[in-house]
Amino acid sequence: MLSRIHEEWERTGDNTLAVANGLQKTGRLITGAAAIMVVVFSAFGLSSIIILKQIGFGLALAILLDATIVRALVVPATMRLMGEANWWSPKWMDKFFPTKSHPSGGDETPKEAE
Repeated sequence: MLSRIHEEWERTGDNTLAVANGLQKTGRLITGAAAIMVVVFSAFGLSSIIILKQIGFGLALAILLDATIVRALVVPATMRLMGEANWWSPKWMDKFFPTKSHPSGGDETPKEAE
């Protein structure tokens, strides 16, 4: 999800649009993967071994919370509120992760990357 949001931000330079498009494009994939994992870990509940039931329940609950609360609500809301600060990095990291120039006044491409 974050990679897709970052790609959209690099393409458009608009943080709000990038978060919306990134969430839209990855929502079905994340939900589908989470649903499969919840079903698989819930199946551990059929085991006769207590510790396996506990681990299965814990993992299923954790994945359900991650997919619904964290990835669908907390991450997009936080990224929307942080705006351009999402993409800030220290200057010394520019040589490792060059940034692109944006029409909205984003970071400029470092000299080494040209």
